[in-house]
Amino acid sequence: MFPKPKAVLAPNTYAFESEPMVKPTGFREYDARWLFNKEINLMGVQALGQGLGTLISELGVRQEIVTGHDFRGYSASIKYALISGLMAAGCKVHDIGLAVTPMAYFAQFDLDVPCVAMVTASHNDNGWTGVKMGANRPLTFGPDEMARLKEIVLNAEFKTTGGGFYQFHENFPARYIADLTRRPKLKRRLKVVAACGNGTAGAFAPQVLEAIGCEVIPLDTELDHTFPKYNPNPEDMEMLHAIRDAVLAHKADVGLGFDGDGDRCGVVDNTGEEIFADKVGVMLARDMSAIHKDAQFVVDVKSTGLFVTDPVLQAQGAQVDYWKTGHSYMKRRTHELAALAGFEKSGHFFFNAPFGRGYDDGLVSAIAICDMLDRAPEKSMADLKDALPKTWSSPTMSPHCPDEVKYSVAAAVVKHFEILQKSGGTVAGQPIRDLVTVNGVRVTVEDGSWGLVRASSNKPELVVVVESPVSEQRMRDMFEAMDAVLRTHPEVGAYNQKI
Repeated sequence: MFPKPKAVLAPNTYAFESEPMVKPTGFREYDARWLFNKEINLMGVQALGQGLGTLISELGVRQEIVTGHDFRGYSASIKYALISGLMAAGCKVHDIGLAVTPMAYFAQFDLDVPCVAMVTASHNDNGWTGVKMGANRPLTFGPDEMARLKEIVLNAEFKTTGGGFYQFHENFPARYIADLTRRPKLKRRLKVVAACGNGTAGAFAPQVLEAIGCEVIPLDTELDHTFPKYNPNPEDMEMLHAIRDAVLAHKADVGLGFDGDGDRCGVVDNTGEEIFADKVGVMLARDMSAIHKDAQFVVDVKSTGLFVTDPVLQAQGAQVDYWKTGHSYMKRRTHELAALAGFEKSGHFFFNAPFGRGYDDGLVSAIAICDMLDRAPEKSMADLKDALPKTWSSPTMSPHCPDEVKYSVAAAVVKHFEILQKSGGTVAGQPIRDLVTVNGVRVTVEDGSWGLVRASSNKPELVVVVESPVSEQRMRDMFEAMDAVLRTHPEVGAYNQKI
């Protein structure tokens, strides 16, 4: 009988080494994230593996699963603890070793395995760990599966049938790289900065880009799990500025930055200016819908309004659906609508055939960007960006808010704006034109300026984004208006970055 996990155990004690610890808040909306040794211990990870194996059995899915781990000092040990739990629950485990997350998704198809459990903290700071899971390729778990997994694990409702099996797939990355590069070379010789922040993607990104015909300038591609320069997150300005400096120093055509587990790609143009991922999405949507008329796209609620107002997309018949932020939500919606692609402001892009298999892969995104430049031989990345209608957009800004209260705070903010709209009130001096409440609240006022507040799905934070098609000042006005509402909630703390 495996013990019921405790929410808290003190490290360096007998209990910590003898009982599982799993903090309940680590079960997020669509994956799992904990601070290792503070919120989960190795026995807790073992309990998670038993719970996942039990859930797979409950779902009626073949108990066969791909595992891999990202490049952090503790990820391998966490993976092996997870594997021991999966095997106890009767799973056949296919271990692909050190990997980027999309390599694990690819392995589901390449090895014909229905399930996945990738050990990664994604772009979170060192100290964090987590698991991205799925049992229906190319999809990953949503709230229903995560809620049931949480229930099984915390109540120790394990079905430990035994009969598990373990297989290590030697040199699996070569199969993934071959799949990405089995294509014609670019006609245009692009000079590309490949920035990896010393994270996992550094082992794979440069050789993939070289194989498709790029001249690659590697930036922080040496694996170092201390992340000595900055956290590998292409939404953070520190990483974007490092890419900018390298692009300008080497006169590169484009800078591409990959996050810690390689499922996202950030972009800096040839002038050194970062292009937020939602604007990159508009550029790619223009390129793709020129080839595939009347294309359907899915975008998240943090993304620019250009997806519906851009005259080129309108002329090419592109249809756009705004949906919930989060890689699992976006992946599922893109799959359900059979959309050509889904674009999330965080840089998770989901390409269906003929561009991809429906899952998020930073290298597939990078290749799509290179192909877009290849199809526009007379134009630079800056030219393609400058061809978009001008808007002023903020980066993603995240004020601290504890996991235990962030959803109630977000719900209160939604209610505030719903009441304001009904009463005919104004935001930043203008009446509300539209409210989207599919995920937090996106408030659009009369001149098209908008602001978003939602709860982060994977960190103790809220998420704030603002944009204006009018001016930088109107963007700032929207931020002040949204922030003023947040400041009425004392639980909301300092921002990680602000405009």
